[in-house]
Amino acid sequence: MNQQKNHICAWIEAARPKTLPASVSPVLVGCSITFRDNSFHWLPALLCLLVAVLAQIASNFANDYFDFKKGADTEERLGPERAVASGWITPASMLTGTFIALGLACMCGLILVGMTRWELLLVGVFIAIGVLAYSAGPYPLAYIGLGDVCVLLFYGIIPVCFTYYVQALSFSWLSLILSVSLGLLSVNILVVNNYRDYEQDKAAAKRTSIVIFGRKFGKMLYLINGIAAFLLILPSLISTSYWLIFLFAVFFALFMGTWHQLSAFEGKALNKTLGATARNVFFFALLLILLVIA
Repeated sequence: MNQQKNHICAWIEAARPKTLPASVSPVLVGCSITFRDNSFHWLPALLCLLVAVLAQIASNFANDYFDFKKGADTEERLGPERAVASGWITPASMLTGTFIALGLACMCGLILVGMTRWELLLVGVFIAIGVLAYSAGPYPLAYIGLGDVCVLLFYGIIPVCFTYYVQALSFSWLSLILSVSLGLLSVNILVVNNYRDYEQDKAAAKRTSIVIFGRKFGKMLYLINGIAAFLLILPSLISTSYWLIFLFAVFFALFMGTWHQLSAFEGKALNKTLGATARNVFFFALLLILLVIA
């Protein structure tokens, strides 16, 4: 294990910056809908972005800490190195970092509550509980097969719909449809991660959906999520520009190529598939933005 990593670099890696587009994307999609509806306001939009990014960093820190404590992260780990398991950051420091990042997210959320309606506080409490309950507590959600549901909620439905809500002070059917579409694709990032770590998760009693239902289920879930995400936005494509339809066709080709990788690769080679899946999600979010504002 590498004990010599620069302290600042260790914290940057622990935040997993390559994963942060997953939290940025739904906020941008929500903002594009408010822009279309002439309801865009830059300050609540910025605060939504800060809440999303800080909450994800807190979740990444918590996952780093609790997976180490529960024995899910070992020297046999196939994914990118984790800060606590690698000895770069002490468990106590990581736990402190988790609560600092979560506290900053809550501060931004409280400002949003003050700018909008007090009911939004309930959403903030739900998000904060979700950050910790994902990998902590007696029944961590990631360990009982509910990780996929969490991703759909926290990287799709909640950020898109409530980014729209805090600016327009109302909900829209379009934000719900696009939030589910984007959320389903984001679930595939977790599917690849859990597919890769099947053996290690099984040994650590981490009952992900892949551990519960098997790898064949993981392959089918990846494909179904992508097709469902595409079908949800298909009615909007009918009346859009040909060049945008072409770009969505390019996306679908990329998606099918990545799905083929999931079937063909094993072990650490799946880290390439994980990166390609994250790229697909961000590309799809950009296409949704173009679809909304074009």
